[in-house]
Amino acid sequence: MSYFRTAIANTTGYIPGEQPKPDTPITKLNTNENPYPPSPQAIAALAAISGEHLRRYPDPYAREFCQAVSAALDVPADWIIVGNGSDDVLNLLVRSCAEGDERPVVYPMPTYVLYRTLASVQPAKIIEVPYPDTFQLPIDGLIAAKGAITFIASPNSPSGHEVPLDDLRILAERSAGVIVVDEAYVDFGSRSALPLVQEFDNVMVLRTLSKGYSLAGLRLGFGVGQPNLIQELFKVKDSYNIDAVAIAVGTAAMRDQAHKNACAEKVKRSRTQLTTDLTNLGFTVPPSSANFLLATVPPSAAGAEGLYLALKERNILVRYFKQPGLDDKLRITVGTDEQNQKLIDTLKTLL
Repeated sequence: MSYFRTAIANTTGYIPGEQPKPDTPITKLNTNENPYPPSPQAIAALAAISGEHLRRYPDPYAREFCQAVSAALDVPADWIIVGNGSDDVLNLLVRSCAEGDERPVVYPMPTYVLYRTLASVQPAKIIEVPYPDTFQLPIDGLIAAKGAITFIASPNSPSGHEVPLDDLRILAERSAGVIVVDEAYVDFGSRSALPLVQEFDNVMVLRTLSKGYSLAGLRLGFGVGQPNLIQELFKVKDSYNIDAVAIAVGTAAMRDQAHKNACAEKVKRSRTQLTTDLTNLGFTVPPSSANFLLATVPPSAAGAEGLYLALKERNILVRYFKQPGLDDKLRITVGTDEQNQKLIDTLKTLL
C-alpha cells in the first residue's frame, strides 16, 4: 500500500547540484551562484533585523519589496507577485494553470528540468519540444502543443542562449495559454522580455535574486504580469510565503542596482576569458548570455563524465548531465578569475 498519490510515486524528484558546506575547501562551479558578495546594503539590512521582525508575521504581499522592484524595473507594483525563490512562482503557475491531458505544460528541451518535475507532481501532461542544434526557438512546435502554460527560459539553462524578443512576441500572439519567460540569468544577458508584459495579458516574466544579486541562500524571486494573472495566483500562494528577513534583505539589494550591475559586468568579463581559455584547451564553447558555459569536452578527454569525476577528486565541482544531447558536455559556472584559473590549470594537467 502506498500512502502517496500515483503521480508522486511515479515522479523522479528534481536533483539539485551538489552543495558542500560553505567552509569546505571546494572550488564550486556547479550551481551558477554569483562568485561575488551581495550588496553591502543587503548585509546591513540583515544585521538590522530585530526580534520584533521575527515575532510578527511578515507582510503577506511583500509590498515594500514590490515597491523596490517597481522603482528598479519601471513596472507597476501591483503587477508583481513575490515567491520563495522564482521556483515558488513556477510552482504557483503550474498549480494554477495546468491539469491532466487537457491543460498541458509545454517547453523546449533541453532546459530547466524543474518544469518537468512540477508538471509531473500536478499531474499534468508534459510536452517537450526539442530545440534544434541552432537553439532557435521551435515556435511552430510549441504553438501546436497548445500548452495551458509554456515555459521559456531566456537565457536558457544549460545552453546559455537568449531567445529573441520577436520570437517570444510571435509565441505570445499565437498562443491561447500563459507564456512564462524565466529570466533567472537575465542580469548577465543583453535583453529582457519585460516589454512583452505590457503588450500581452498572457505573458509573465520571472526573476530571481539568486544569481545577479548574489542571494541564492536567501530564496527570493518574483513574477511580473498583468493584474489578471497576479490576482489569480494570489489565490494559490501560501499566506506568508516570504519571511521578514527575505523582505528586508531583498528590498535593500533591489535598491542597490549599481552593486548588482558592477558584479554582473565582472562576471561577463570573466566569461569571455574563460571561453577563450577553454577553447584553447580543445573544448567547444558556444556563446553564453548567462553566468555559465556549456562546454563540449575535447576528444582528448576520457569523456565528460570522467572529466567531471576527475575534477571532483581535485575539489573542483562542475555540472554533468547524464542525458542524451548533454552527456558529452560540462556546464561550468563562471567564477572569480582566480577560481577560473584554477579550473584551467587543473584541466591542463588532466588533458
